[in-house]
Amino acid sequence: MSKQAQPNWSARSGLSFVLLFGAVNLFADMTYEGARSVTGPFLGMLGASGFIVGAVTGFGEFLGYALRLVSGRWADRSRLYWPITLGGYVLQMASVPALALSGSWPVAALLILLERIGRATRNPPRDVMLAQAGKQMGRGWAFGVNEAMDQFGALVGPLAVAGLLAWKGDFHLAFALLALPAAITLLLVFGARASFPNAGRIEREPQTSQVGRYPPAYWWYCLGAGLVGFGFADFSLISFHFSRSQIVANDWIAVFYALAMGAGGLGSLIIGKLFDRLGMLVLVPVTVLVAAYAPLAFFGGFTLSLFGALLWGIGLGAHESVMQAAVAQMVAQQRLGSAYGVFGAIFGVAWFVGSAALGALYDVSIAATVAIAVIAQLLAIVPIAIAARRMRAR
Repeated sequence: MSKQAQPNWSARSGLSFVLLFGAVNLFADMTYEGARSVTGPFLGMLGASGFIVGAVTGFGEFLGYALRLVSGRWADRSRLYWPITLGGYVLQMASVPALALSGSWPVAALLILLERIGRATRNPPRDVMLAQAGKQMGRGWAFGVNEAMDQFGALVGPLAVAGLLAWKGDFHLAFALLALPAAITLLLVFGARASFPNAGRIEREPQTSQVGRYPPAYWWYCLGAGLVGFGFADFSLISFHFSRSQIVANDWIAVFYALAMGAGGLGSLIIGKLFDRLGMLVLVPVTVLVAAYAPLAFFGGFTLSLFGALLWGIGLGAHESVMQAAVAQMVAQQRLGSAYGVFGAIFGVAWFVGSAALGALYDVSIAATVAIAVIAQLLAIVPIAIAARRMRAR
């Protein structure tokens, strides 16, 4: 591929691309987070047991991260960053409204898994393009802006679904109406493809030892991310605790989740700007702060539990923004899609295993659950600091 085929990003064009993709993800999150906020009760209404609900949603999260290994490597080898991204969005956005047509839990479960597969497919190549576009404006800020818009959609979607269910009480109607933001998502992402056709194009360069392998800092960073993920309880466990302990009323749990998404969006903007100024070391105090989510959420009353949910949202926002931006600082562009795939898979598998372990501990001891969550998060500081120091040395 010739150099003329490469995108010539400026700070202005990069910002335009980031904002356009931010709009794409705003409506995408409005669609799938709106659906995810009620998939548990919906499966239960269709006759699924508690075990089936947990297994389907847990396996979906696992697929949503593990399959990034495949899509990331596929994108790097084929250089088809746009086609793979578009295919992932189409699959994801088609799966959510289709839930309105499902009359049995196996059909609904299949659609839920397809939605996760679509997200896994589009994320690594999309992140490569965002990393390219954000180089001039600051990658931390680029991913932070994208995540802030993303999380705004994640706030609006569940609230809209909750309001509709309170009004009509019809799950199928709620999923059908999510076809509107899904259609807007697809119009915007195909518009982005038309406006920035060269995004994601990378010049083929001779393989060297530096291009062909990931630096040690990257693996230290993946270890830190894995420990963060292990100690990061899924919100389903947190909401289960809220409901079981009767600390938070059921109709407030969805509001807590929406507020957590809003906190994640705002936090990603602030942390992203600090990342561009201070580098990876900013993740150390962020990790310490987010570790406090567990004692607040599991030991606190209504107010402290709210603060715990907000910190949980900030942690999720940091992972989806700044922690993604840091990967682009470590790995050559020729292997960035694969690097995102490996990083996402490590975080996702650790999150899945950790959530299962924390869930099992919860039935025995809430104190043990909180202790393991906090210890895992704090242990992550060491490899993250090592990675930051190695990057600074480079």
